[in-house]
Amino acid sequence: MKIAVMGAGALGGYFGGRLAAAGQEVTLIARGAHLAAIRERGLKILSPRGNLHVPAIPATDDPATVGPVDVIMFMVKNYDVESGARAIAPMLGPETMVVTCQNGVSAHERLGAIIGAGRVVPGVARIPADVPEPGVINHSAMWDTLVFGEADGQVTARVEGFRDAIVAAGATAVLPGNILHDLWRKFVSQATLASMTALTRLDLGPLRTNPDSRALFTAAMEETERVGRVAVPDLPGELVRKEWEILETLPDTMHASMLDDLNAGKRLEVDYLSGDVVRLGRKHGVPTPIHEVFLAALRPFKDGDPAGLAKDAVQEFRTRT
Repeated sequence: MKIAVMGAGALGGYFGGRLAAAGQEVTLIARGAHLAAIRERGLKILSPRGNLHVPAIPATDDPATVGPVDVIMFMVKNYDVESGARAIAPMLGPETMVVTCQNGVSAHERLGAIIGAGRVVPGVARIPADVPEPGVINHSAMWDTLVFGEADGQVTARVEGFRDAIVAAGATAVLPGNILHDLWRKFVSQATLASMTALTRLDLGPLRTNPDSRALFTAAMEETERVGRVAVPDLPGELVRKEWEILETLPDTMHASMLDDLNAGKRLEVDYLSGDVVRLGRKHGVPTPIHEVFLAALRPFKDGDPAGLAKDAVQEFRTRT
């Protein structure tokens, strides 16, 4: 199977590295220091499921040099979906499947509007991973699940084939009954986790144990679920309770990647997390006052850290404490 990973950061690098080590023909598309390190030293994965070093994995910053592939793992940030969709055009053959795993619930529709909805397979990644240094993926827990499926719920040969390739590579792949349900289930907690950890600059532990912040966390999740029930009428019940069961198992140090981006002065995906809760709430007539506050408070940082204020504030806080 010929596979390209568009956006070979923490998630794309993890799955791409495992697939390459298992014998699949994988090309990583990355940029900057991360790309340079992969070209020089290969890709290293540190994981409780087994460390891995792929010393000579093809990597480029130009999708046009790759040519048509069977599968594109589309792992770019939400704000790069449109530009990324145009960039992958040279890799699209007649039967190319594009598995997209952005945060939130809207990326697959935005991608499909550019490359054709029939090519797109929505996905949900549940894996704690980061890039501690260029060329290295740190996977910090035993779970590494990629859930994906046809938007219409069919189980096709192409999704079965890719699932089998991931499982053979030693990772976890699941074909759900309805991928839209999985997208919304994760979104119910994800949108709140991202905004609350970013706004408070706290990990999950303190937010989970403090009664007031836990109550706000729960109310924001319930708000998102109400929007989801109108947007996807057959959404399963008790999503907040089910997501809290997962949240309770996560380490106290868990936080959303949006907090890391905020602290680093990078762009934020807020428009596609709390922003999409608000947008879809307005579309379907569902009030979203909590996420409206989250969105308004984070919007000044969505294009990066204005005037470097956030990093200065974080450094001052750490110095004093």
